[in-house]
Amino acid sequence: MSQPIAIDIVSDVVCPWCYVGKRRLEQALALRPDAQAEIRWLPFYLDPTVPRSGIPRIEYISRKFGTHEKVTPGHHRLTEIGKGLGIDFHFEKIEKQPHTLDAHRVINWAQEAGKAGPVVDRMFALFFTEGADLTDRAVIVEAGRAGGLEAAALKRDLASDRDELLIERQATAASMSGVGGVPFFVFGKKIAVAGAHEPDVLAAAIDQAREQNANPSS
Repeated sequence: MSQPIAIDIVSDVVCPWCYVGKRRLEQALALRPDAQAEIRWLPFYLDPTVPRSGIPRIEYISRKFGTHEKVTPGHHRLTEIGKGLGIDFHFEKIEKQPHTLDAHRVINWAQEAGKAGPVVDRMFALFFTEGADLTDRAVIVEAGRAGGLEAAALKRDLASDRDELLIERQATAASMSGVGGVPFFVFGKKIAVAGAHEPDVLAAAIDQAREQNANPSS
C-alpha cells in the first residue's frame, strides 16, 4: 500500500472558488483511487477587514468591487461551473458577509476529530446555497454537527475564546508565507498549486507528490 499523501488546503468558507476547489479535488482523488490522502484544512481570511459581527453583503460588495454589476458576471460563471460539480450557488440569498474566525474554529475542532470534510462542505452549502448567516453561532453549530460534533460542546467552546489565537496565527502565517489567494493546495508538503484548477491538474500534482514520496532523494 502506498504512503498516504498529505494535502494541505488553505481556504475560507466564504470563498466560492474554494468550494469549487474542494469538489475538483474530490474528483482528482477519484481519478487516483489507489491514492490515500490525509487532508488538513488551514484558515485564511478572504477579507480580514470584515468586522467580527459581519456587514451587509451589499455594503461588502460595494466597498470591495464598487458596484454589484461588476461581480454579476463572475457570479453567473460560478453558478454555471457549480452545476457541473453538484454545487447549487445562490449568491442572491446571501444577506450578510461574515468574518470567519468562528467558522474556522469549528473546522479546526472537527479536524481534531478527523471529521473536517463534512463540516467544511456544510459550511459552504449553508453560505452559498442557503444564504445562511455564518456569524450566527447556531448556524455554525449545525455545520459542526455534520461532522458528528456535539452541539452542547460547540456552543460552550464558541462562547469561550478557545483557539481564537491559534486560528489568527495560522491565518497570518498563510498570508506571511506568500499565499495571496485561495484555494491554495500543498501536496506532499512540496508541490504547491494555487487556484481551483481542473481535476486533471490536481491529479497531476498528486502524482508528483507520490513520486517524491517514493523517491525522496531524487
